[in-house]
Amino acid sequence: MKVIGIAGSPREHSNTEYFVEVALKELQEQGIETEIIRLREKRIHPCIGCYDCVTAKMCTLEKDDFDEVFDKMVEADGIIVGSPVYNSSTPADVKALLDRAGFLSRWISNDMKSKSDSYDWKGTAFSGKVAAPITVARRAGQNFAFAELLLWFTVNDFIVIGSHYWNVGVAGKGGAVDADNDLEGIGIMKHMASNMAHVIKQLKK
Repeated sequence: MKVIGIAGSPREHSNTEYFVEVALKELQEQGIETEIIRLREKRIHPCIGCYDCVTAKMCTLEKDDFDEVFDKMVEADGIIVGSPVYNSSTPADVKALLDRAGFLSRWISNDMKSKSDSYDWKGTAFSGKVAAPITVARRAGQNFAFAELLLWFTVNDFIVIGSHYWNVGVAGKGGAVDADNDLEGIGIMKHMASNMAHVIKQLKK
């Protein structure tokens, strides 16, 4: 059983990374193997909508770190995507990864139909995996970024994990790295991780 946490902040030792690590630590304590992936350490080009993945069943863009991250996403039982809030949305690195992963995961398992045919989808490369979003903002803008991640999870056939509140952290006023002061947020992330561990264990029975 393994969960990967994707920390989408371009900042080193960021508030987003802190909350992702809180969740991963809770998962570890419940017997789940974890790994953190820091997108600031990766180079991932944006999707160009070429549709080559429909026939190639792989992304044909210039080679970067996408394949490495995508393979880990496919191999994992669960995925946490943590993102800071930039203008009420996710930053470019998060969007680049999710756009390409979403396209590829669908066309690995399906063939494109003609305009006159309807789809009977066979799932995606992520079908049956569990997932949860985490967003972090100084004050506002959480809802749109959080919804963006939820929409990506649901269209890609994940089982979405919640908590006793939305998985949001409040930190970073004046650029501060102070996520450890958000005690409510820490509790939310721990409870989400506990829920995720429970669901993964049930699915593995």
